[in-house]
Amino acid sequence: MGSDYHHHTDWRTDGVQVIPGDSLDPNTAQTPGMNRATAINRARAGAEKIWAGTVHIHPDAKTGAHHHGDLESVIYVVKGRARMRWGENLEFVAEAGPGDFIFVPPYVPHQEINASADETLECVLVRSGQDPVVVNLDIEPVEKPEHVKWIDPIHRE
Repeated sequence: MGSDYHHHTDWRTDGVQVIPGDSLDPNTAQTPGMNRATAINRARAGAEKIWAGTVHIHPDAKTGAHHHGDLESVIYVVKGRARMRWGENLEFVAEAGPGDFIFVPPYVPHQEINASADETLECVLVRSGQDPVVVNLDIEPVEKPEHVKWIDPIHRE
């Protein structure tokens, strides 16, 4: 990098940015009982390697079995109860509550579940890339996703 790196950079415009919580971009169609919003991506903040945003998932929502290719994901639970199932047959299970972080490594088959029947699950989601990669898997989930679909910026309709 060396000293000339600093030469061409205006840290005032290209330095640290604060993205206020009330200015997130609800850049995708909203779903009743659910809100999703992008805070950090290439278009909004100039980020190249990460994506971050919020997701509110309504009670009883579940995904089908899937993985996210080579993306790493970090989920921080703000409010509510998240249940994660993972493994070749989704045989492993763990729950997370407010203040907990969940790490999902690349290629891990998993299913996300709002473990509460009456409370919205509010999370912050950070991914190691910009592309919403979802590979749906033909695994029979233990908890069938027939109640309510889980929809967020990476799990589409």
